[in-house]
Amino acid sequence: MKMKRLFLRLAFFIILGLVLFYIIFPFYWMIVNSLKASNELFITPVTYLPNRFNLENYQRVLSSGSFVRCLINSIVVSSGTTILALILGSLSAYVLARYRFPGRQSTLYIILGMSTFPQIAILGGLFTLIRAMHIYNTYWALIFSYTIFTLPFCVWVLTSFMREIPASLDEAALIDGATPWQILWKVLFPLVIPGIVATGLLSFINAWNEFLFALTLTVNDKARTVPVAIALFSGQSEYELPWGQITAASVLVCLPVILIALIFQKRIVEGLTSGSVKG
Repeated sequence: MKMKRLFLRLAFFIILGLVLFYIIFPFYWMIVNSLKASNELFITPVTYLPNRFNLENYQRVLSSGSFVRCLINSIVVSSGTTILALILGSLSAYVLARYRFPGRQSTLYIILGMSTFPQIAILGGLFTLIRAMHIYNTYWALIFSYTIFTLPFCVWVLTSFMREIPASLDEAALIDGATPWQILWKVLFPLVIPGIVATGLLSFINAWNEFLFALTLTVNDKARTVPVAIALFSGQSEYELPWGQITAASVLVCLPVILIALIFQKRIVEGLTSGSVKG
């Protein structure tokens, strides 16, 4: 019996180690390549550590005004999308969670269904709409388009969080003379902060990584985001591409999301686990 338990535990840790290696190694390899000189990237045999820590790739990327501008663009667009989606999503979730009206459940399913459509399905119509609104190649073009797919996710998740809050709190607040807006802001909002933080982070990551809309709805660095900027690193062939700079830029792009996750990790864990307490 002891041998069986020992074998199962050993198998568990081996599988866990393989999964962690599969997940972590690409990030490790990206960091290692970003610290290598350009002439080290394609030498054989492959080295899994740089001969020396070379920050030249980071210096070249950060000295490029184009990349820095695109990084700022990504921060502005992702933050704007997240804030707009959370505001509209919170208000919509409050109505869907607290008020009974015909077609409420159907509305929820329609909202969920909208998030399953591929981006390419609406790209043509969205492009003509953006041009007609005269906001092409601006922050608003990207914020507006990103919110189309971010908002349904926010509404669905926040509705689930608000449904778990006892309705007796609303009734007590109404007896005390609170308005619906006061109930949302002073009663429900403090209780769903973990869910809002977790939803906001996932929305931010989704907007931060978006590529198709950013590629189609921007034409220069005025509003172009970093995924597109990295994709536009050029060279005569795959071996002449500045892979060192590309990996350095990729590391820099990952840092803001990692920092946000570390800062709000407690709230994120609370938000992700609170929804699983109630069946």
